Amino acid sequence: MKKSLTVGCVIMASGLSRRFGTNKLLADFCGQPMLCRAFDATATPGIAARIVVTRSEEVQALCRAQGVPVLLHSLPGRNDTVRLGLSALLELSGCMFLPGDQPLLRRETVEAMTALFCREQPSPAEWQKETEREIFRLGAVAENDPAPLVGSPVLFGCGYFPALRTLPEGKGGGVVIRQHPGCVRAVYAQSAE
Repeated sequence: MKKSLTVGCVIMASGLSRRFGTNKLLADFCGQPMLCRAFDATATPGIAARIVVTRSEEVQALCRAQGVPVLLHSLPGRNDTVRLGLSALLELSGCMFLPGDQPLLRRETVEAMTALFCREQPSPAEWQKETEREIFRLGAVAENDPAPLVGSPVLFGCGYFPALRTLPEGKGGGVVIRQHPGCVRAVYAQSAE
Protein backbone atom coordinates (compact mmCIF):
# COMPACT_ATOMS: atom_id res chain seq x y z
CA MET A 1 0.00 0.00 0.00
CA LYS A 2 1.46 3.34 -1.03
CA LYS A 3 0.80 6.16 1.39
CA SER A 4 0.57 9.66 -0.03
CA LEU A 5 2.80 12.23 1.66
CA THR A 6 1.74 15.85 2.03
CA VAL A 7 4.01 18.75 2.83
CA GLY A 8 2.74 22.14 3.95
CA CYS A 9 4.62 25.40 4.19
CA VAL A 10 4.44 28.16 6.77
CA ILE A 11 5.84 31.39 5.34
CA MET A 12 6.99 33.30 8.39
CA ALA A 13 6.29 37.01 8.01
CA SER A 14 5.85 38.19 11.59
CA GLY A 15 9.12 40.07 12.02
CA LEU A 16 9.10 43.74 12.93
CA SER A 17 11.94 44.84 10.57
CA ARG A 18 13.40 47.13 13.25
CA ARG A 19 16.90 47.17 11.74
CA PHE A 20 15.58 47.58 8.18
CA GLY A 21 13.48 50.60 9.12
CA THR A 22 10.39 49.64 7.12
CA ASN A 23 8.67 46.33 6.43
CA LYS A 24 11.37 44.60 4.38
CA LEU A 25 8.93 41.99 3.11
CA LEU A 26 7.24 44.77 1.14
CA ALA A 27 10.50 46.30 -0.10
CA ASP A 28 11.07 46.17 -3.84
CA PHE A 29 13.21 43.28 -5.02
CA CYS A 30 13.59 42.97 -8.78
CA GLY A 31 10.34 44.82 -9.42
CA GLN A 32 8.11 43.12 -6.85
CA PRO A 33 7.72 43.01 -3.06
CA MET A 34 10.32 40.71 -1.52
CA LEU A 35 7.61 38.47 -0.03
CA CYS A 36 6.36 37.64 -3.54
CA ARG A 37 9.59 35.74 -4.10
CA ALA A 38 8.56 33.36 -1.30
CA PHE A 39 5.20 32.94 -3.03
CA ASP A 40 7.00 32.04 -6.27
CA ALA A 41 9.37 29.58 -4.56
CA THR A 42 6.51 27.74 -2.85
CA ALA A 43 4.13 27.63 -5.84
CA THR A 44 4.98 24.02 -6.56
CA PRO A 45 3.03 20.74 -6.53
CA GLY A 46 5.37 19.53 -3.75
CA ILE A 47 3.67 21.97 -1.36
CA ALA A 48 0.12 20.77 -0.69
CA ALA A 49 -0.87 23.83 1.36
CA ARG A 50 0.81 27.02 2.50
CA ILE A 51 0.00 29.93 4.74
CA VAL A 52 1.65 33.24 5.54
CA VAL A 53 1.68 34.11 9.24
CA THR A 54 2.08 37.83 9.88
CA ARG A 55 1.49 40.72 12.27
CA SER A 56 1.33 43.22 9.39
CA GLU A 57 -1.95 44.35 7.87
CA GLU A 58 0.00 45.45 4.77
CA VAL A 59 1.42 41.95 4.35
CA GLN A 60 -2.07 40.56 4.87
CA ALA A 61 -3.37 42.82 2.07
CA LEU A 62 -0.56 41.71 -0.27
CA CYS A 63 -1.30 38.04 0.44
CA ARG A 64 -5.00 38.51 -0.24
CA ALA A 65 -4.25 40.36 -3.48
CA GLN A 66 -1.97 37.47 -4.54
CA GLY A 67 -4.47 34.78 -3.48
CA VAL A 68 -2.13 33.34 -0.84
CA PRO A 69 -3.74 32.21 2.45
CA VAL A 70 -2.75 34.43 5.35
CA LEU A 71 -3.21 34.47 9.12
CA LEU A 72 -2.97 37.86 10.85
CA HIS A 73 -2.09 37.82 14.55
CA SER A 74 -0.77 40.10 17.27
CA LEU A 75 1.22 37.65 19.39
CA PRO A 76 4.84 38.50 20.23
CA GLY A 77 7.01 35.39 19.79
CA ARG A 78 8.55 33.25 17.10
CA ASN A 79 6.99 30.28 18.83
CA ASP A 80 3.59 31.88 18.19
CA THR A 81 4.27 32.13 14.46
CA VAL A 82 5.32 28.47 14.30
CA ARG A 83 2.36 27.24 16.38
CA LEU A 84 -0.26 29.32 14.56
CA GLY A 85 1.01 28.35 11.12
CA LEU A 86 1.26 24.67 11.91
CA SER A 87 -2.21 24.66 13.49
CA ALA A 88 -3.70 26.28 10.35
CA LEU A 89 -2.38 23.49 8.11
CA LEU A 90 -4.08 20.16 8.71
CA GLU A 91 -3.22 16.51 7.99
CA LEU A 92 0.39 16.94 6.93
CA SER A 93 3.23 14.45 6.74
CA GLY A 94 5.73 17.29 7.02
CA CYS A 95 5.89 21.07 7.22
CA MET A 96 8.43 23.49 5.80
CA PHE A 97 9.09 26.73 7.66
CA LEU A 98 10.31 29.44 5.31
CA PRO A 99 11.29 32.97 6.34
CA GLY A 100 9.62 35.46 4.00
CA ASP A 101 12.86 37.42 3.56
CA GLN A 102 14.86 34.95 1.44
CA PRO A 103 14.43 36.44 -2.03
CA LEU A 104 17.11 34.29 -3.68
CA LEU A 105 15.51 31.00 -2.69
CA ARG A 106 14.38 29.21 -5.82
CA ARG A 107 11.45 26.93 -6.50
CA GLU A 108 13.89 24.20 -7.59
CA THR A 109 15.39 24.14 -4.12
CA VAL A 110 11.98 23.88 -2.45
CA GLU A 111 11.10 21.08 -4.88
CA ALA A 112 14.35 19.26 -4.09
CA MET A 113 13.57 19.38 -0.36
CA THR A 114 10.00 18.15 -0.76
CA ALA A 115 11.02 15.45 -3.25
CA LEU A 116 13.62 14.06 -0.85
CA PHE A 117 11.09 14.07 1.97
CA CYS A 118 8.39 12.43 -0.17
CA ARG A 119 10.62 9.81 -1.76
CA GLU A 120 9.07 6.37 -2.03
CA GLN A 121 9.80 3.93 0.75
CA PRO A 122 9.77 0.15 0.36
CA SER A 123 6.95 -0.33 2.87
CA PRO A 124 4.44 1.72 4.88
CA ALA A 125 6.34 0.94 8.11
CA GLU A 126 9.56 2.20 6.53
CA TRP A 127 7.73 5.30 5.29
CA GLN A 128 6.48 6.11 8.77
CA LYS A 129 9.83 5.50 10.43
CA GLU A 130 11.78 7.56 7.91
CA THR A 131 9.56 10.56 7.32
CA GLU A 132 8.04 11.28 10.71
CA ARG A 133 11.44 11.71 12.34
CA GLU A 134 13.34 13.54 9.60
CA ILE A 135 14.42 17.16 9.49
CA PHE A 136 15.76 18.67 6.29
CA ARG A 137 17.64 21.98 6.27
CA LEU A 138 18.81 24.03 3.36
CA GLY A 139 22.57 23.64 3.01
CA ALA A 140 25.40 25.08 1.00
CA VAL A 141 29.07 24.22 0.71
CA ALA A 142 31.39 27.04 1.72
CA GLU A 143 34.75 27.52 0.08
CA ASN A 144 37.61 25.95 2.06
CA ASP A 145 35.25 24.43 4.63
CA PRO A 146 34.23 20.75 4.54
CA ALA A 147 31.23 21.32 6.83
CA PRO A 148 28.12 22.58 5.05
CA LEU A 149 26.50 25.84 6.04
CA VAL A 150 22.90 25.16 7.04
CA GLY A 151 19.95 27.47 7.40
CA SER A 152 16.37 27.98 6.33
CA PRO A 153 14.01 26.77 5.10
CA VAL A 154 13.64 23.76 7.37
CA LEU A 155 11.25 20.86 6.73
CA PHE A 156 10.14 18.88 9.80
CA GLY A 157 8.49 15.46 9.71
CA CYS A 158 5.17 15.22 11.55
CA GLY A 159 6.81 13.43 14.48
CA TYR A 160 8.11 16.84 15.58
CA PHE A 161 4.78 18.67 15.36
CA PRO A 162 3.93 18.28 19.08
CA ALA A 163 7.29 19.81 20.04
CA LEU A 164 6.87 22.62 17.49
CA ARG A 165 3.43 23.44 18.86
CA THR A 166 4.85 23.79 22.39
CA LEU A 167 8.11 25.69 21.80
CA PRO A 168 9.39 27.86 24.64
CA GLU A 169 8.27 31.48 24.52
CA GLY A 170 10.19 33.50 21.95
CA LYS A 171 11.99 30.45 20.49
CA GLY A 172 11.78 28.89 17.06
CA GLY A 173 12.35 25.47 15.51
CA GLY A 174 16.08 25.63 16.29
CA VAL A 175 15.19 24.26 19.74
CA VAL A 176 13.92 21.04 18.13
CA ILE A 177 16.88 20.87 15.74
CA ARG A 178 19.36 21.09 18.64
CA GLN A 179 17.49 18.33 20.50
CA HIS A 180 17.71 15.95 17.50
CA PRO A 181 21.00 16.66 15.66
CA GLY A 182 21.26 13.10 14.35
CA CYS A 183 17.98 13.45 12.46
CA VAL A 184 18.98 16.60 10.55
CA ARG A 185 19.98 16.24 6.89
CA ALA A 186 21.22 19.00 4.62
CA VAL A 187 19.59 19.48 1.23
CA TYR A 188 21.91 21.51 -0.91
CA ALA A 189 20.73 24.66 -2.65
CA GLN A 190 20.10 24.20 -6.35
CA SER A 191 22.03 27.40 -7.18
CA ALA A 192 25.00 29.16 -5.61
CA GLU A 193 22.99 32.30 -4.89
